[in-house]
Amino acid sequence: MGADPRHHTTEPSEDVVLGVDTHKDVHVAAVITMTGALLDTRSFRTTQEGYRQLLAWARAFGRLQRAGVECTGSYGAALTRYLHSEDITVTEVNQPDKATRRRRGKTDAIDAAAAAQAVLSGRATATAKASDGPVETIRMFKMAKTSATKSRSQAINQLKAVLVAADPALREALT
Repeated sequence: MGADPRHHTTEPSEDVVLGVDTHKDVHVAAVITMTGALLDTRSFRTTQEGYRQLLAWARAFGRLQRAGVECTGSYGAALTRYLHSEDITVTEVNQPDKATRRRRGKTDAIDAAAAAQAVLSGRATATAKASDGPVETIRMFKMAKTSATKSRSQAINQLKAVLVAADPALREALT
């Protein structure tokens, strides 16, 4: 599923930057040189094997130390964790603004290349959250508590609604 390579070559020792446009089932990746030249784009499944293939593919172009990834807190979270585990610095990249999308067009390959360019140019500087450790554990517990509290409130409200319509003798026995 590769795009048309731009016929630029790099030495294995030269630095390259990875950009990724993330989705539920498939991530689209782009690799650029330190001068911003697009080397290639390609799609990868959002599986552990897909992440391994993506990283091996990107490293084939040169030394990879930085990546720009969209949606690091949702669709890109698992890829971000994987890249961190491989000592890649991951930067959170916002989707291009609407004016840029209208000018350049909107394709996943363009968005992936734009993510890499944002890291290279310094426009994207937010370090992606690691999504692990104590903060992530607390976040998960807070989500579970919030959900349980909401469910409890809904159950109480349903019981009150049933009591309103219940036979008076039953209602008096239950209250």
